[in-house]
Amino acid sequence: MMTVKFAEIKTSQPSVEFISSRHDEIYGELKSAVSTEKRMSLVRQWDQLRRKITTWQAMTELKFNQDTTNQSYKAAQDYADEISPKVKEQTVRFQKLLIGEPFRSEVVEFFGEHVIKLWEVNVLTFAPEIASELVDEAKLCSQYNELLSSARIDFQGEQLNLAGITPFVESLDRQTRESADRARWQWFADNRQDLDEIFDRQVKLRNSMAKKLGFKNYVELGYTLMCRIDYDRKDVERFRNEVVEKVVPICSEIRARQETSFGLDAGELRHWDESIFDVKGNPSPQSDYAEIVAAAQAMFDDLGYGLDDFFKMMQASDLMDLQNRKTKAGGGFCTSFDKYGIPYIYANFNGTKGDVEVFTHEMGHAFQCYSSRHQPLQDLIWPTYESCEIHSMGLEFLTYPQMDQFFGDDAERFRQIHLTQSLLFLPYGVAVDHFQHLIYDQPNASTEERHQMWQEMERLYLPWRNYGGTPHVSNGGRWQLQRHIYLSPFYYIDYTLALVCAMQFWTRASKNRTEAMQAYVDLCKRGGEAPFQSLAKSAGLRSPFDSGCLDDVLKQAQQSLSL
Repeated sequence: MMTVKFAEIKTSQPSVEFISSRHDEIYGELKSAVSTEKRMSLVRQWDQLRRKITTWQAMTELKFNQDTTNQSYKAAQDYADEISPKVKEQTVRFQKLLIGEPFRSEVVEFFGEHVIKLWEVNVLTFAPEIASELVDEAKLCSQYNELLSSARIDFQGEQLNLAGITPFVESLDRQTRESADRARWQWFADNRQDLDEIFDRQVKLRNSMAKKLGFKNYVELGYTLMCRIDYDRKDVERFRNEVVEKVVPICSEIRARQETSFGLDAGELRHWDESIFDVKGNPSPQSDYAEIVAAAQAMFDDLGYGLDDFFKMMQASDLMDLQNRKTKAGGGFCTSFDKYGIPYIYANFNGTKGDVEVFTHEMGHAFQCYSSRHQPLQDLIWPTYESCEIHSMGLEFLTYPQMDQFFGDDAERFRQIHLTQSLLFLPYGVAVDHFQHLIYDQPNASTEERHQMWQEMERLYLPWRNYGGTPHVSNGGRWQLQRHIYLSPFYYIDYTLALVCAMQFWTRASKNRTEAMQAYVDLCKRGGEAPFQSLAKSAGLRSPFDSGCLDDVLKQAQQSLSL
C-alpha cells in the first residue's frame, strides 16, 4: 500500500483568475463537444480540477486549525473564505449544465443516477446574490473557532485550554470535578457577549441567504445543503419523538443508577457528576502517546480486513495530528486531500478515554475515505454526513474486542461506559437538532430567548440535568460549547441516526463477527454512491426511520447493561 507522504503534498494558492479561466475553458469545450466520450472526458477533467482546489482548501483549513495564532495561516484561511463563493459559483454552473440533456443521461450512464440528484439539490443552494454573505458567514465561523481556541482557564496553578480542562472535569474526586466544571463555564460566562453576537449574526445571515434563494427559512435551506434526498423534516421529527418516548426513560434510569453508585440521594446528581459512571472513575489509556499509537497498530492488526495495512500507511505517511497543543483549535475531525486520494485525521489527546474514542471514530472516517478513493467522481467519495457517521461510529463498536490493548483489565468497564454514553447521547443529539429548528424557525428571537429555548430542550430531552447553580449553563448557555451549532447547522442529528445504525453493527458482530466486519468494509467501499437509507440497507442495516428500529438496539443495550 504505497501512497504520498504528508510532507510531499503540494498545494498552491489559486487566484480567482486561474479558477475562472480554467473553468471557462473546460465549460466551453463541454458545451461544444459532439461525442459522449469527449463530454465525459471533460467531466473528468473538471472533476480533477475540483480535487486540486479542494485539496488546497483542506490543507489551508488544517493548518489554521493546527495553529490559530499563526498569522500566515490565518491570512490563508481568510483568503480561502473570501474566494469560496467564487469556487461554489463555478461548481454550480457546471452542475446546472450537467443535470440537463444531453449530458444528464450520459452522466447517469457513466457515473450513476445519485450524482445527478446531489447536483440537483446543490444548484438550489447558491446564487451570486448571496456570495458576500457566504464570505461573512465563513468569517464568523473562523471567529468562533479562534475564540474557543483562545480560551485559557486558570485551574490548580495551570493555564488550560478547553481540551486541557477535560481530565479535571472527569476526575474521580467530586470536588475537583465541580471546581473544574465551574471554571470552564466561567470562561463561557465571561465571553457570553461575544458568543451571543457571533451566533446572532450567523442566524440572521443564514436566514437572509435562505430568503434570497427562495426558501421559506434557513431550516429548508439547511436540509438542502445537507443533501437530504431520501428523508425530510417530518421523518426527523418522528425520530426525535421516538427518542423522547423510548430512550429518555432508559437514560433517566441510568442517571438514577449513577446517583446510587455514588451514594447520592435522589435528585443530587449534578452536571459535573454525569461523566463518571462508577466508583473507580473512568478508565484511561494506560500509556503515553507513543504507546497509544503502538496499541492502535496492535488493535488494527488483530482486527484485519485491511485496517491493519491502512493504519500502517497512515503512520508511515504522517497523516495524523493527535496531540493537544495550546494554540490548536479544539475538537477532532477527518479531512481529505482528494487530489492524492488520502485522508488525514486531527484530534486533541488529553489523557482520557475520549482519546481512544475520538481516534477510533476519526479512523472510521479515514478508512472509508481511503476505501472509496477510486469512486469515479469526487462527489461520490464521501457520502452525505449521516452515512459518514455510520463508518466512524460503527468502528467504535466493532473494535470493542480490541479495547484491552488500551485499557487492559479495565477494557470491559470501558465497553460498558461507552455503550452507556451512546444511549445517553441520543437524547442530547436530538436536543441539539430540535434547538436548531427552533432557532431558525424564529430567526429574530433575542439572545435571551435563545438561551430559554435551550432550557426548554433540556427539560424535554435531559430532564435529569442540574447545573448546581453554575453561572452561564444554569441560564441556558450549555449549547455554546457545541461547535456544530455555530459551524455546521443541522449536522448533529446525523450522529444520532448513524448511531442507531452503528449499534446494529454491534449487535450483528455479537452473533457473526465475520459477516458484520465484511458488511462494514463493503459499506466503506461504496462511499457516497447512494443516499443514506439506501446505503444503510445495502449493508443489511435498518433505517432509523423504520418503525421498531430503535426497539431492537435498545433491547440489546438494556440486556448488556442490566437495565
